[in-house]
Amino acid sequence: MSSSMSKASLSDWQMLREVELFLFHEAELADGNHYEDWLELWTTDLLYWVPSNDDNLDPQKKISIIYDRRAQLEDRIFRLGTKHAYAQRPQSRLTRLVSNIVLDDFDTESGGWVSSRFVVVELRNHVQTLWSGRMRHKLVREDGKLRINEKQVFLLNNDTPVGNMTFII
Repeated sequence: MSSSMSKASLSDWQMLREVELFLFHEAELADGNHYEDWLELWTTDLLYWVPSNDDNLDPQKKISIIYDRRAQLEDRIFRLGTKHAYAQRPQSRLTRLVSNIVLDDFDTESGGWVSSRFVVVELRNHVQTLWSGRMRHKLVREDGKLRINEKQVFLLNNDTPVGNMTFII
């Protein structure tokens, strides 16, 4: 344990554990295709961003894999829940691992930024696909509960052709 970690207070560890459990819950909802419940984890003024070709591009000027505000994300969730989401027939079976969770300028009362790493395994039509990368969540506390205000997903291979990703990453 590093010297800075050994000096962490019990409240720091409790805050980290609360964030870990929140991110694990988010992953469980997404893996189970419980998208309506997953959407409830978000604030109304959300931003969900998966950049393409570079991690530091301006999404207002460059194409992104996903760049959704609330209305677009609600439409995405609606489409995934209908019989007309042909790219998800049959529905992908998913399992994800979330690790290396680090709180960055995080306050117990208001929230802050969290970084993590992920691996998602997708099985669809007998083909297994591996997705991996890092995430940044901006979490805020509303009515005592953590909520996602912003999520950035940086795919490891975002600068190469990416297959049909028709699920929530």
